[in-house]
Amino acid sequence: MNPKIDKALNNGSGVLRMVPTFVPRRNGSAGGRLRLHPDDYFALGMPRGAMKERWFTATIPANNGPLAPADEGLSHVALDDTAQDRVLFRDVVEEGKADVVGEPLMKEHGGWPMYSKFFDYNDALFHHLHLSFADAETIGLLGKPEAYYFPPQLNNHPGTFPHTYFGYDMSVTKDEVRERLEMFEKGDNRITELSRAYRLQLGTGWYTPPGVAHAPGSYLTYEPQWNADVNSVHENIVAGEIYPWDMLAESCPPNKQRDMDYIMSLLDWEKNIDPDYRRHYYRPPVLDEQKGPNFTERWIVYGNEYFSATEITVPPQTTVTVKDAGAYGAIVVQGHGALNGVAAESATMLRFGQMSSDEFFITYPAATAGVKVENRSLNEPLVMLKHFGPDNAKPDMSNGL
Repeated sequence: MNPKIDKALNNGSGVLRMVPTFVPRRNGSAGGRLRLHPDDYFALGMPRGAMKERWFTATIPANNGPLAPADEGLSHVALDDTAQDRVLFRDVVEEGKADVVGEPLMKEHGGWPMYSKFFDYNDALFHHLHLSFADAETIGLLGKPEAYYFPPQLNNHPGTFPHTYFGYDMSVTKDEVRERLEMFEKGDNRITELSRAYRLQLGTGWYTPPGVAHAPGSYLTYEPQWNADVNSVHENIVAGEIYPWDMLAESCPPNKQRDMDYIMSLLDWEKNIDPDYRRHYYRPPVLDEQKGPNFTERWIVYGNEYFSATEITVPPQTTVTVKDAGAYGAIVVQGHGALNGVAAESATMLRFGQMSSDEFFITYPAATAGVKVENRSLNEPLVMLKHFGPDNAKPDMSNGL
């Protein structure tokens, strides 16, 4: 085994310290809620765009075009306090296998199959969909289900449009959507006129299946998702910014990029016009009654077969042991303390490239044995968001389905 990976896996705690991974995007304007220093949102230069995302436990790179380095978006494990000594999380998973992610995930998926991010735009994003697994397979990629949770700790302002459009109104026809898409290079297609928007509520979330068009609102979002980055953008002008045809067709096979029949086929039509969309896909938090009694844990992402997430809150001056069914990534959003003796604290303001103590990966052996979570604050709760693969599901999966 690589000596660095051996060092990471044999620190005695099962808690891997992760290096902050900030990702720029060229489109849209930054929300400024990633807890970066104000001078560092354009740390990679203007052609790369502002920092709008922070990725957690990612084993796939960001699809950021020719200017991006090959490893952009990939997570690293820190081997010292400054993160000068580090190793790719992807390599840790590939070499550590079940000792990192557990035998269930290795057997079913061959590694760590998902990641999460903070998604931070000041304006609403374009109306778009992610491909199904069958459609993504035609270009050698995976489908992309995703989920959203809106953490109060990181939403000191709502941005310009804290509402999300989901799908199309049940009265809308496929011909109406097609007509708007055919306008993509002719003028503003105003396609969200055919959709329906929901005002977003802090402390709640949604699940979005592949094939459903959606235009995420302007709250900072905690976003667990599958290992994929496949899109088809339906809206050509957003907040004055123009998007080209290749954004509509970027995930189509080369011979289908001007085939409107094919582009329309990427829609899961019945889910898009579901008259009970909110009942099926809205995700209010659900208390995990199996946890406690000296802390609370709430399911914030659930009701799908791909991933889940929880929010754990430990009161001040309290130490608890928390057991889970699978390995997980974790981000501390409030307070300070320790995980199996490893210092943990929420970030107030980071410089780009600086190490932090707020992000971790808990290996399968540590998670299933139980992690000692200490809140060392006199006054604040310790609040942490945890994202899991498909081996840790909410016991009652009927809620929201």
